[in-house]
Amino acid sequence: MKTSIIALAFAAFAISGLAQAANNTTTVAATQTEQSGTSRIGASQKTRAEVRHELVQAQQDGQLASLRTLYRGS
Repeated sequence: MKTSIIALAFAAFAISGLAQAANNTTTVAATQTEQSGTSRIGASQKTRAEVRHELVQAQQDGQLASLRTLYRGS
């Protein structure tokens, strides 16, 4: 049970990271220049409710099933 919860959390984190990366592809150089001397701690904090909502959403639209298939090698 705990393993599946951890896997779901990891999947949601990866999905949100991929979406954010896709949105920021044009501003990567500018962002790196701006953050060169600053700390990134606390840059993207979410509440538990937000993370749970993302997990449920990923489960409903089939993203988690796709990740399980991908990592299982089937």
